[in-house]
Amino acid sequence: MDMITRMIVKVREYQRGQTMTEYALILAAVAVVVYVGYETMGSDISSLLGRVDSQL
Repeated sequence: MDMITRMIVKVREYQRGQTMTEYALILAAVAVVVYVGYETMGSDISSLLGRVDSQL
């Protein structure tokens, strides 16, 4: 019975680590998309922020 309990605990710990890795990969993908979007539309965003700032 102890062997089965140890196996269940190992499986649960493995799943937690796997989930954390998945979150890290999703966060990295979002960061890449945001960076590419900023590089692509950086000057447009800067001019838009400048216009908003001048109107305020």
